[in-house]
Amino acid sequence: MKPAAKRRLFLAVLIVLLSAGMLASLLIGPVRTTPGDLANLLAGRDSGLATIFIDLRLSRAVLALVVGAALALSGAILQGYFQNPMADPFVVGASSGASFGAVLCLFLGINITVAGFSLQSLFAFGAGFGLVSFVYAVSRRKEAFKLESLLLTGIAAGAMASALTSFMLFMKADSFEQAVFWLLGSFALADWKQVWVIAPYVLLGLAASQVLAKDMNLLAMGDETAKALGCPVDRVRRIFLALATLLAALSVSVSGVIGFVGLVIPHWVRILIGPDHRRLFAYSALAGGTFLVACDLMARTVLSPTELPIGVITAAVGAPFFIYLLNRK
Repeated sequence: MKPAAKRRLFLAVLIVLLSAGMLASLLIGPVRTTPGDLANLLAGRDSGLATIFIDLRLSRAVLALVVGAALALSGAILQGYFQNPMADPFVVGASSGASFGAVLCLFLGINITVAGFSLQSLFAFGAGFGLVSFVYAVSRRKEAFKLESLLLTGIAAGAMASALTSFMLFMKADSFEQAVFWLLGSFALADWKQVWVIAPYVLLGLAASQVLAKDMNLLAMGDETAKALGCPVDRVRRIFLALATLLAALSVSVSGVIGFVGLVIPHWVRILIGPDHRRLFAYSALAGGTFLVACDLMARTVLSPTELPIGVITAAVGAPFFIYLLNRK
């Protein structure tokens, strides 16, 4: 099959799967509903279930779509950035920092809302972005920049943030149940406010990554070659790192830490459509959103009426794939 036809087929499959996942998310839940109920709502004949369909289920499915797109796009950017198929938001400390910020807020006992968002979400976003900024500053030495320094500094800083998070949980066990939301991920608290706040930034991140996708292709040839071909390497690297961090921190701030999406999805997409970042970024975002909508549906239904943390589902899929990558020639 020709590459163009293969991409069109892949896109069609993603659209079908996403449509099916969104429909199933609307129909399945603790309150029994039927396709007829949804049809009546769409036709304006029955608004009794509007709150269930629109405010509870649709908002949750859309938030899962947006977060999945953000995580997969962040992973695709970082894998291109490091030229390493095992890179994801955990590598530079974004996810670990955001978890630390959320648990710190719980540890301090602060429980207020700012502009419709819990302070835990704001702490998560600020800590994630702050930690990566710290990692980037520390990894630069005498204006020389090496990917290895950034990678190792990010791993060390992430490990330190995780250790501090564990210490706070140990010291304040009564916050453990709330902390599980941040450590394993969940969309149980999803609402439209969260969607409207993060969706514009995710779209902006996707647009910016598409504009700079050609530069990412040049970076894959090596910094010296990229500079010779006119790519402002240092500036482009800073922008891509900021984009990946922004996307990851935003995701954690509304859903907690959801692992393996940024690792698995971009790699799958790269295998299916090739390594050209001008297509890889957009396809990864769509595939990541589709994947997380399906995972959230599974989290709500596997042990219904008990809801599993969505991180359990993504880890069950992603961990075997990670092992495969480690053992691949």
